[in-house]
Amino acid sequence: MRSLSPLAIPVKKALLKLGQDIADARKRRRIPTKLMAERAGISRTTLHKAEKGDASVALGIYASILFVLGMEKRLGELADIKFDETGLMLDEENLPERIHLRSTKNKRGK
Repeated sequence: MRSLSPLAIPVKKALLKLGQDIADARKRRRIPTKLMAERAGISRTTLHKAEKGDASVALGIYASILFVLGMEKRLGELADIKFDETGLMLDEENLPERIHLRSTKNKRGK
């Protein structure tokens, strides 16, 4: 097994929360781990790792698990521009102060 580079603490916390949320959602739906793993097309060991927020679990596996739970829609919104506060703020800072329209005289003179 290859070792992963150390993850930033906020990333670790987010993965742990994701894993716990997945486990809780599975339990609320009363889905046993064996059935959940079968539906997601993964082993029970991989499901256990995902529910622990293991960083070595591929994003595609997390996506399959969320699909089984009926929660995959939000996955497509993770990097959506609506939630990119920093990007939107940077775009706003780069807006021009004035917009100049070309005059029709310049177009005819060419």
